[in-house]
Order: sequence, then C-alpha cells, then structure tokens
Amino acid sequence: MDRLRTTIRRYDWGSPTALPELLGVAPDGTPQAELWMGAHPAAPSLVERGGHLRPLDAVVASDPAGELGAAAVRRFGPRLPFLLKLLAADAPLSLQVHPDAAQAAAGYAREDAAGIPLDAPHRTYRDAHHKPEMIVALSPFEGLCGFRPARECARLLDALEVAGLAPYAEVLRSRPEADALREVFSAFLASPAPDLVARVARALARGAGSGGEWARDRAVYAGVARAHPGDPGLLAALLVRPVRLAPGEALFLGPGVPHAYLRGLGVEVMAGSDNVLRCGLTAKHVDVAELLRIVRFAPGRAGAVRPEVLPGGEELYRAPVDDFRLSRLRPGAARAAYRLDGSGPQVLVCTGGRARLAGRRGELALRAGESAYAPAGEEVAVTGSGTVFRATVGREAARRESVPTGCRPPRQQLNSH
Repeated sequence: MDRLRTTIRRYDWGSPTALPELLGVAPDGTPQAELWMGAHPAAPSLVERGGHLRPLDAVVASDPAGELGAAAVRRFGPRLPFLLKLLAADAPLSLQVHPDAAQAAAGYAREDAAGIPLDAPHRTYRDAHHKPEMIVALSPFEGLCGFRPARECARLLDALEVAGLAPYAEVLRSRPEADALREVFSAFLASPAPDLVARVARALARGAGSGGEWARDRAVYAGVARAHPGDPGLLAALLVRPVRLAPGEALFLGPGVPHAYLRGLGVEVMAGSDNVLRCGLTAKHVDVAELLRIVRFAPGRAGAVRPEVLPGGEELYRAPVDDFRLSRLRPGAARAAYRLDGSGPQVLVCTGGRARLAGRRGELALRAGESAYAPAGEEVAVTGSGTVFRATVGREAARRESVPTGCRPPRQQLNSH
C-alpha cells in the first residue's frame, strides 16, 4: 500500500469551507472544489516508491500488469480506469451530459482526424472513453438529473406565467414525448431572447417563497438563475428534475442523461475520462449540434441508490459499469474489521473518524480526507472507528479464479438507473 499525496482543485463553484472542515484544517477563503485521488494525468496523486515521490500515473505506466492486474490491463489498457474524488459544491456546476463508449471513440477519432488540438477550447472529445460516474452524499446533496415527463414540464412552464413560454408548453403537451423534449430543449439552447431568460429568472424568484405545488422546485431553479444570470441554460434546466440525496445515498449518472450538481459534499467515482458535453450554465464551449446527438430524450426519475450490505459487511453501491466499483466500510460500526481481496487496484479514502489499513508491506493510519492506494494482489485489512470508501474495478473486469475469505460480494447483477 501507498499513502496518497493528493491535489485539491480550486474551481469557482467550490465550497470554501466543506473540504477544510472534513480535513480538519483552517479554510483559506478560496473555493476548494475537488480532492483527486488516482492517476489522472491532469493531477495524479503522488506515492513514495524507492524513497522518492512519484506520480501514480507514472508508477502504473512502469508496470501496468503488476499495478493493475493482467485482467484489468486486458479490459482497460495500461491505465487506472477510475478516478476517486471528494467533491464540495457551493454553487451549480454546468448542466451536462456524457457520451457512451461508442460515441466517445467515434467523436475522439473524428476530432483527431480534423486536426483539433486536445487543449483547444472548442474540442469536445479529449479521449476515447466513456464517463459514467456516481456520487455518494456525505452531506445533504442537491442536483438536477434526468428529464421530467413532457406534460409535467408543460405544467411547470404554465405555472411560471411568463409571456413567451406558452408556445413551448403547447409543444410539450401535444407532441410525442421524445419529440417534444428534443424540440423544446433544442429551442431553449438556440439563443432565446435574453429578456425571456431574465423574465423567467424573476418569476422563479417571486414564486420560490410563495408556497404551492412548485415552490420547492422554483427555489432550486431560482438558485441556478442567481448563480448564472442571463444564461440560456436556465431554460433547459427547467426540463430536468431536481434531486435531493440524504447522506449515504448515491446517484448514478449514465450516458446521455442531463445533470448538474448544485450543492453539497460527496464522494464521487468516475471512469477515467474528460468527455463532457455542456448544455449551459457555463462560459465554456457548448456544441449544440453534437449535444443533440448525445442527449437521450426520455424522461426518467433519478432514484437514489442505496448501498447493499454484502456478506462480510461491505456496503456496495451497485452501478451498471465495470470501470469502477464503489463501496463503503464502517469498521467499529457495522463490524470490527474488513478483509478486502486484492483482485484489482484499490483506492481507499477515510471520510470520518480514524481507520487503519494493514497489508503485506505494513500498515497505514488514515484520518478524515486521507487516502491510500493498493496495487492488484494486495489484500487489505481495514479496522478502526471511522468510515472508508473503497474504489476498485468491477468484479467482471477483475475476473479471478477464487475469492479470499472476507468481503465476498455475490456475482454482480447490473441494474439500470
């Protein structure tokens, strides 16, 4: 095992206090949005090997099979296929979607063939991989995820009583579901009159405290409008459901589903990709034509994912991908100790209390916000009195012959969200 030296990413939407409070340090007054744990080349964690600190991506590249396991290398190539984060949002992130694997590969090849530099602001596909992700709330967490049914969207637009919204509401009531959502979503992104965005923002602010059926949702959208004044993405966001997670609940974000994080602290795991197509609430590039190819225009209620307690006490957050597998361990609460198999690479982070990790090469003590990396083949015993989140590759990607005694999940049944 290796203790990880990690990097905090300072984006404008980050909370100035949430991560410092978790880490037990004084805030410095600046937004601290994400703490990255993994081998992403933009901010790889550092590990000590041979008396020297080395970036984890370089360590993996020097011995992919030894670090990741032969099965993971065959499945994902010579790279750690996931990134673990602590995420602290104090303002809305961009409304966005992610491509599926085929769309990402095709888009990356197309932009490469066109000679668009990887760091160009108008480049959409930074790599050839999909980007499913999951977030587990550590505090009450708010976001937007998935389209409302078209007729429900129409009722919300009617309730705002804003001149200019009636034609969109009529489309949502009269057209087939997917066609209606596509037409109105496209129109809202196609530079609507600035005064319409402003009038909607004022109507949301007026209605947020007035009670009634839409009061709570209006308050959510009014917060979005305050954070992104004049952004036409506000109108597109009205078609997307607010979602609220209690601590311990999770949200899985699959391809083509519009979503945005709004506020809260959570543990996020994602496939190792930078492919994001933004729909609005951002100053960055919005490729409307490509976006409309990727978005899945189907309503869906974003249900909270709750952990399944497996034999051995490990609490698994199931996701229909094998790039990552996320679970929660609570030594001292659910059981005295956990013994984790080493079928694939693991990143473990303590989010509260104290934890102790023991492996072949020694022990590590973790406090809140501290993390560790264990290469494939390293069995880890977890004890203590805290909470630890464990990210590794999916069971199908690890493909081992046998499972050591300890946290033994059943064969994973993939369920859709």
